[in-house]
Amino acid sequence: MKPKKLKKKIQELENRLREDSEKLGRLRGKLQQAETAKALKAARKSAARATASAGKNSSEPTIGAKRPSGAKKAKKRLNLSPERRAQLSAAMKARWAAKRAAEGNSTTSSDQNSPTPPTQPPESRGGVV
Repeated sequence: MKPKKLKKKIQELENRLREDSEKLGRLRGKLQQAETAKALKAARKSAARATASAGKNSSEPTIGAKRPSGAKKAKKRLNLSPERRAQLSAAMKARWAAKRAAEGNSTTSSDQNSPTPPTQPPESRGGVV
């Protein structure tokens, strides 16, 4: 091989090695950042766990025990026609009204101070007991 060709090959190899060493340095830096982030996350998690368990034992609520909410997911919007949306709305309103009525009836019938017993014994009502 001619000396000029050898010099050129050596130069290319030196350039490649220099670039690779720079790339290696960048990758090592990223690895270091990832490791420190992982250690920080683990430390935060254990600290949160410790404060949560300490909070269970004490009657005072701890402020630091709250979990960070992070980014909340957007609610999935149903692809409904206006007619179907109105139909579902009416059904839900009827369900809520029935629930309120049932709660209203249960609170009045479950009073322990009510002096009036049932008018008929359970056997003679005709229904299954």
